[in-house]
Amino acid sequence: MTQAPDWLVARPIAHRGLHDARAGVIENSISAARAAIASGFGVECDVQLTRDGDLVVFHDDTLERLTAQTGDVAQFDARALAALELTGGRDKIPTFAAFLSEIGGRTPLVVELKSRFDGDLRGAQRAAALLADYAGPVVIESFDPEPMAFLRAHARALGIAHVPLGMVGEARYSEADWPMLSPAQRVEMTHFLHYPRSRPDFLSWSLADLPHAIPFLLRTTPGLPVTTWTVRSPEQAALAAQWTDQIVFEGFRP
Repeated sequence: MTQAPDWLVARPIAHRGLHDARAGVIENSISAARAAIASGFGVECDVQLTRDGDLVVFHDDTLERLTAQTGDVAQFDARALAALELTGGRDKIPTFAAFLSEIGGRTPLVVELKSRFDGDLRGAQRAAALLADYAGPVVIESFDPEPMAFLRAHARALGIAHVPLGMVGEARYSEADWPMLSPAQRVEMTHFLHYPRSRPDFLSWSLADLPHAIPFLLRTTPGLPVTTWTVRSPEQAALAAQWTDQIVFEGFRP
């Protein structure tokens, strides 16, 4: 395991960057990353696998909510996605490589590896390839234990032994909210039974599920840092401070 760095919990982390749709700054955009850097916050971003095996910075599986295009992100090549404008702003969908180049180590970066929970490890491999030579403060996290277990097992060979790896979690994985999960995956994730394989260096836990035994035990027994998402008010930040070490926030400035 890699020791989670102090910078991970030193300052609040802007969820998908410091976005503000009313001001034309859209989530997971270069503009949102720049705004976070200018305000002294860390940046959390989501990366999605493209048809040609690259990564773009985008949260949803499909394009409808944030672009004028329709369809699944995984059906498009990275070049085509990078040409799509984000609705309501001036940015286009950034490739992960372009996003890293823009940040350039100027602020801590939390990379959430999105997953279809289908065993496809290409996204994890591409993230590792791009981060192996990245000089700035960065961690990788995911809800899916499979890519994280893969990165854990092959970190040295992939050149990311220096990059802390974390798990994102919540208390329940209902069929309605997580239809892609098998019953076995649902049980494993609910009870954190993947721990011997994923062996996270830190945990990012749902604010809605605090307090909870899993973050409490990981924070107190092995002493792992715990962040929480998504904090949207000073009152929620006060609750988070009782149970976690740092917030991932949006919609206000902590």
